[in-house]
Amino acid sequence: MSDFKKEALDYHALPKPGKVALALTTASQTQHDLALAYSPGVAEPVRAIAANPADAYKYTAKGNLVAVISNGTAILGLGNLGSLASKPVMEGKSLLFKRFAGVDSVDIEVDTVDADDFVKTVKNIAATFGGINLEDIKAPECFEIEKQLIEACDIPVFHDDQHGTAIVTAAGMLNALEVQGKNIADAKIVCLGAGAAAIACMRLLVSVGADRNNIRMIDTRGVIYQGRENINKYKAEFASETDDRTLIDACKDADAFVGLSGPNLMSPELLQSMAPNPVIFACSNPDPEIAPSLAHSVRDDIIMATGRSDFPNQVNNVLGFPFIFRGALDVHAKVINEEMKIAAVHAIKDLAKLPVPQVVLDACNVDALEFGRDYIIPKPMDSRLLGLVSGAVAQAAVDTGVAQQPYPAHYPLQSTDDC
Repeated sequence: MSDFKKEALDYHALPKPGKVALALTTASQTQHDLALAYSPGVAEPVRAIAANPADAYKYTAKGNLVAVISNGTAILGLGNLGSLASKPVMEGKSLLFKRFAGVDSVDIEVDTVDADDFVKTVKNIAATFGGINLEDIKAPECFEIEKQLIEACDIPVFHDDQHGTAIVTAAGMLNALEVQGKNIADAKIVCLGAGAAAIACMRLLVSVGADRNNIRMIDTRGVIYQGRENINKYKAEFASETDDRTLIDACKDADAFVGLSGPNLMSPELLQSMAPNPVIFACSNPDPEIAPSLAHSVRDDIIMATGRSDFPNQVNNVLGFPFIFRGALDVHAKVINEEMKIAAVHAIKDLAKLPVPQVVLDACNVDALEFGRDYIIPKPMDSRLLGLVSGAVAQAAVDTGVAQQPYPAHYPLQSTDDC
């Protein structure tokens, strides 16, 4: 057994199994405390909530509680290993929610691959929570599951594999193109991959200014073009009017490459064929579509991002979902809409342009970080994400009428490093 494998298993097993636990938030020491906590005192909030369901936010933990839910059909890069095998990942999301945004969460693994059964299960328990984070559900079922749950629930439902990836990708892409002297409206973008994350990324890039006609999406059969047969309706959104049929065709003179596919699928020859000053987001994990060392040896004019923390410019969902839910929860938002996602994009994008505090440099073990080719996306340890991203999301919810509470007086929020 490798040292890292043992370390990872020990981390999850010791000092006791798992990564999260419940904690009491109020007094429970005396007989009177217990009388208030349970019978007879609990009857009072029960009556209040029965008379006014919104009081659940006032008298219970609902307003700071997110369900992290999966059926395990698309676990990280491991595939369909079943609902129980997804539990360490869902617990990991709960850890990140608490660590970065002070959000409590419960992981729920639903043992079904039937989309209707999954939707019914989640719908029936949704009232318990202030938000639902869907995770590791394979495409195309994930699209319909999310759509049905958004329509059925009056709380935010957010499939992080789609939208979290898309938000951080869009923020980094806007900055990278700016550094390269390019405009997203004019950029030719190649997307290698046509699953949930790829489709969500391209949708959001269009929302922030990309021209859909300049996007080439590629699946295992090649370029998705108008007139191609046997493609689902989600891929069909990105069917291009083009003579491009292969990845080779698509990459020629392209300004940006977004890889959400598999390892080592981008060759040096493909990289060489791209336009001057290209942007490469090779986000397959753990092995990117092209290794940064190889990419930089081929061209010295690129900006390179990956999904890995050991290279510059990590496209990391933790920059998004904790703070997006924090903002949505704080105004009791009914949904997380497109405007809230776009607000998160711009908050993350703009933070990368601010001077980086010494505490972040120390955490990253670097002497300096400055907006440019090797720093287009903030670091997860930057505590300013909490106030800036959550605040932007909350304000967008208020502005678009999906908030049930006003913009919080306590913003900007402080770091939750002590959680």
